[in-house]
Amino acid sequence: MKIAISSTGNTPGSRIDKRFARCSYFVIYDKESGGIEYLPNPAKDAEDGAGPTAVQLVAGRQVKKIISGEFGLKIKPLLDSLKIQMIVIQEEKTVGEVLEMLDFEVKGQS
Repeated sequence: MKIAISSTGNTPGSRIDKRFARCSYFVIYDKESGGIEYLPNPAKDAEDGAGPTAVQLVAGRQVKKIISGEFGLKIKPLLDSLKIQMIVIQEEKTVGEVLEMLDFEVKGQS
């Protein structure tokens, strides 16, 4: 399963971005392979349509869950229709901290 994380940058030390559609990067984590991909968000500075563009980008990577600080109201029905789960993290965390949590979750299921 692939998980997207909205991020302020392209390193494990980058913070989780509170804005899903306007984040700087998406971190795509593949739980099966352990692979990590940092994708620049082309919708970051869009005047309008940032949400659908961001959803299209992560859906194209076969993401099943998205972790972000918040999601816009228009995004929920779109993600629901694609069966992509939204996970909101309010705490200030780095990408690395979230990846450690996900790795622990994977090991805990074994």
